[in-house]
Amino acid sequence: MGWGALRLYTLLVYGFMFLPVGVVVLLSFNASQFGSFPMTGFSFRWFVELAQNDAILRAFRTSLILGALTALISTTLGVLASLALVRYRVPGENYISTLLIAPILVPEVVLAVALLLFLNFLEVNKSFTLLLLGHVIFTLPFVILVVQARLVSIRRDIEEAAQSLGASPVQTFFQITLPLMMPAVLAGALFAFTISFDDITGTLFWKPGGVETVPTQIFSMLRNSISPEINALGTVMIVMTVGLPLLGLALARALAIRSGG
Repeated sequence: MGWGALRLYTLLVYGFMFLPVGVVVLLSFNASQFGSFPMTGFSFRWFVELAQNDAILRAFRTSLILGALTALISTTLGVLASLALVRYRVPGENYISTLLIAPILVPEVVLAVALLLFLNFLEVNKSFTLLLLGHVIFTLPFVILVVQARLVSIRRDIEEAAQSLGASPVQTFFQITLPLMMPAVLAGALFAFTISFDDITGTLFWKPGGVETVPTQIFSMLRNSISPEINALGTVMIVMTVGLPLLGLALARALAIRSGG
């Protein structure tokens, strides 16, 4: 009885959490412009209008560019930091590791305000570069945690065997270490892209005027009126933010199986 009640309670909690998401997805296919039940018909009308909305297309383009750059920079820095902290003796490595992970421990709104105030103190204006910097700071810890977990499981003697056979440290990294790390690298990059694409709290503080990402565009549309296009845009966001991590998990698992890990 106790386990049955716990399962029922868990199902009710998850239902309460995800039912609004399901409603948004369902209403995005409603033929009527009024979001109400019962639905008057099934239609892709709002997705078509979404694809013809120039403001939303610009926001998508900005989010894709921002997410791709964030993933590239965070993954590169995360791999280098993980290698330094796991494979080499670095003075104060515990403090450095704590400092790199700290953005996860600090509430995002506090981090956003702190970075904004610091740059205002330096008299640095808002720009796309500032927005990119903020997203890198926020996503870098996730990449480091994923890559470090994979790197710790890679046996050091494999790399030492390659170097004993004449491979340089650079060759060992690109031919031995990096392929073995690739599942974690890809997973970290997808996590960084997804977090950047979905972020709104920090973006509202860091973005310059005239630059909108998809989440801030949705927020701006909600302040004016509730349009059926918002439901369609929300569905696209849900598919991307849920589908990409699942895709990354599948790729990481496939690569881990191929590499024998």
